[in-house]
Amino acid sequence: MSAPTTSSSLRRRRTLRTDRWWLPPLGTALGLGAFVVYGLIRTFMNQWYWVPEYHYLAPFFSPCLSDACVPGASHFGTPFPDLAPWIPPPVFVLPFVLGFRLTCYYYRKAYYRSFWAAPPACAVTEPHRRYTGETRFPLIMQNVHRYFFYAALLVAAVLTYDTVIAFRGSGGGFGIGLGTLLMVVNVVLLWAYTLSCHSCRHLIGGRINHFSRHPVRYRMWTLVSRMNGHHMGLAWASLVSVALVDLYVMLVAAGAFPDPRLFN
Repeated sequence: MSAPTTSSSLRRRRTLRTDRWWLPPLGTALGLGAFVVYGLIRTFMNQWYWVPEYHYLAPFFSPCLSDACVPGASHFGTPFPDLAPWIPPPVFVLPFVLGFRLTCYYYRKAYYRSFWAAPPACAVTEPHRRYTGETRFPLIMQNVHRYFFYAALLVAAVLTYDTVIAFRGSGGGFGIGLGTLLMVVNVVLLWAYTLSCHSCRHLIGGRINHFSRHPVRYRMWTLVSRMNGHHMGLAWASLVSVALVDLYVMLVAAGAFPDPRLFN
């Protein structure tokens, strides 16, 4: 007969779970790590982001606001100078996009568990001896998530404009290619992810005490709440779509293959 399990022996164990609890945090770490590596390489590659024939602009370089942008890629002017080769155009916009993702409630849970093991899974002891929450720098910066949400709305609007002009054909008229359809899917997923954010849900209905007096806002809050239930899936789907569209535009701009045209 085995000896009874004491409270002290339980504390020495990391968990009593017998399932493969480490697979979800491992998969999350691999997925987020792959995106970060791709993003860094792509950003400092600083080329093959604009296809002038079909008006395709890679999401990582939108909006392109630097004098270093290739001709035609700057849809909103170039308020920033060409500072140096190691300061590519995305560095002026990506901090706001990454700030929105990093402070997102779902992503905080994801990378807290996968990278910091705080905790790595339910009913699994974390290796940290102290818990300070999000009360100290740099984690106290998580509280500015709602302000990054405003910036994310602007970026989503810019990417929507990029998608609209991607319907131009090679001769200047109307046209649709595979890249156009991919950009449409990407911008739909980005809007769904952005609007399903907890900050958006709070802004719409968080301060209303009587929904009966605000029927329009109540309907909007209900819709956002439904979307919020799929926030995790939308977070991953939009992350993958941004990377795939960026990769597709890069390959077309580099001449790896032509863009299949459905019309014009």
